[in-house]
Formats: sequence, C-alpha cells, structure tokens
Amino acid sequence: MPTFDTVCEANLVEVKNAVENTTKEITTRFDFKGTSASIELKDKEITLIGDAEFQLTQIEDVLRNKLTKRNVDVRFLDIGEVQKMGGDKVKVVIKVRNGIEAELSKKIQRLIKDSKLKVQASIQGDAVRVNGAKRDDLQAAMALIRKDITDVPLSFNNFRD
Repeated sequence: MPTFDTVCEANLVEVKNAVENTTKEITTRFDFKGTSASIELKDKEITLIGDAEFQLTQIEDVLRNKLTKRNVDVRFLDIGEVQKMGGDKVKVVIKVRNGIEAELSKKIQRLIKDSKLKVQASIQGDAVRVNGAKRDDLQAAMALIRKDITDVPLSFNNFRD
C-alpha cells in the first residue's frame, strides 16, 4: 500500500551554518562594535544576547536573512520572551521546531478524515503517516494538507509505492 509521512523537520546543518554566518556578521558590523551582542546554538535552541531589545531585533533580522538564503523556512523558529540578565544585558531564546505537536497531528488526521478521500492517517510519534490504495489519492491528500495548514512548515517524506 502506498504511504508517506508528514513531518516538521528543519535542516539543522543549514541552521548551524546560518548561526555561524550571523556570528561573523555581528563581529564585523560597526554598530555592534564594543557591545555584548552574540548568538549561539546549543542542541535545538538559539540564544541571542545583546545590550538592549533593539539590538536583539537587529541580530534576529540578520539571522532571518541568513536562514532565508540557506532555504530554511523561518516558521521553524519559535521565538521566546525577552529576559533580563545580570547588569544591563538582555537575551532571547529561540527554539527550532522539530516534530509535529500532538494537537496539530490530530488536526491533520481530522482534516484527512473529513475530506472523504480514500486514505487513512495515523499518528506515528511526531509524524503523521498517510496510506491509501492509490498514488493519486495520496497526492490529493498532500495538496489538501499544504492548502489548509500554513502556519507550520510541513514536508513529506518516505513516499512509498
């Protein structure tokens, strides 16, 4: 039976490269000279550190540009709240989304069930597996998911005949 998986996975290698390029740009930009502006990546969290909130937004803009150039969707970024650190420094923790949350996977499953297509959706951990009798039905299900769910960057893999 033909199947495919609906997943939400960022290319972490490209995210790492974008963070490194952002670091290079921060160290060379004139408006960041003599400040505590920095960015670092640990696991799936990017930490931005700066002297003021304005500086954090500047670093975030540079990061977004670098991610866009590397074909990484910026919807993978889950930006946290600005936190005060010791002294006059502030920081923001940005989480890189990986995996479909339970609520969204249930929404995808309900969407496919209500569509009256001859396919079934099942939740497999942090992915949603869709299987059906015909390849055309699976492609219609892909189009339906792409059309209705736009707030999360979903991709499809493991397409099998």
